[in-house]
Amino acid sequence: MNHWLESAEVLSRLAGLAAAGRPAALATVVRIVGSSYRRPGAKLLVVEDGEGMGSVSGGCLEGDVREVARGVLAGGAPRLLHYDTGGEEEVFGLGLGCRGQIDVFVQPATSGPLHEVVERWRAALAGDAAFAVATVVAGSGAIGTTMVIELEAAAADVTPAAELATDADAELRARIVAVARERLAGGRSACEEIAGHLVFVEVLQPPPHVVVCGAGDDAVPLVERAAEVGFRVTVVDHREGLLQPARFPRAAALVAARSETPDVALPPPATSLAVVMTHSFVHDREWVRRLLAAGIPYVGLLGPRARAGQIRRAIGAERDGRLFGPVGLDLGADGPRQVAISIVAQLLAVVAGRAPRHLAERVEAIHVG
Repeated sequence: MNHWLESAEVLSRLAGLAAAGRPAALATVVRIVGSSYRRPGAKLLVVEDGEGMGSVSGGCLEGDVREVARGVLAGGAPRLLHYDTGGEEEVFGLGLGCRGQIDVFVQPATSGPLHEVVERWRAALAGDAAFAVATVVAGSGAIGTTMVIELEAAAADVTPAAELATDADAELRARIVAVARERLAGGRSACEEIAGHLVFVEVLQPPPHVVVCGAGDDAVPLVERAAEVGFRVTVVDHREGLLQPARFPRAAALVAARSETPDVALPPPATSLAVVMTHSFVHDREWVRRLLAAGIPYVGLLGPRARAGQIRRAIGAERDGRLFGPVGLDLGADGPRQVAISIVAQLLAVVAGRAPRHLAERVEAIHVG
């Protein structure tokens, strides 16, 4: 989910740099072994003057990656970097001890194969379907070749690349497309060995929608926090004066509607979560009723437990496990901004299928898959 948002932000910045004639390189985490702060697909955009956007680690590798990126921009070939932080000894004199191995691919981004597919990549990110981006990161040739691959599109519809012009290259492209679609069906980003090439297949799944029913002042920090972690947020309220872009600059949509309004333009229920916070018992009750009936798998309800119980009984949802009221995690939150954090934390846990607890209590790896 986070990589969808990060990719959209990085590519938007990249398009602006290209239009302004400012060279930039893109560094992408393509493989990790052991512990790592970022997962495959994490990106760092490096401009010629050293300006950066994004990250490939917790801050320990960015300095070296920036230097390599500037070398690539100065005329060097794309590079696949390998960092081993698996021991207690120092790496690059920085004293890293993350106990992991990280491979980072650095390539020109405002020219060459990546630049050729940026607009198609951005168009895919504007949609609502999963897709893959396959990049040749090592092998006998075509290093840096990048293709945007959708699940249903024919192989011939995949963005072409000048480096893959011969019959043999066309066969390689077809094999990359086939493998990428397998990865896409499985939902995981990973490197694949394909015909003597190492290809990083990044799988990008569209983030869930969050429908916030109620545009009061306490909805403002909730929408901001939910959007900044990657959710696509729709705010719904019948009070059009509150539905102002200046109040909700990061909302994907602002919808003027009541719970009884027919044909409300809401996101698909199966890929949505909802938080009801109108501060009106009647409006909250009817929005909860409508959202549950629509099939939304998670409906959070702001307010005391007794009030939530009244609404449950009123709509016959006493045993409906999709309704969470009071909404949020027990963080001792006080005030709208802290409550927003507790709600977003619960949304993240629901999406990840995790039971919230202290990370120090977790025995298994934090990032699984």
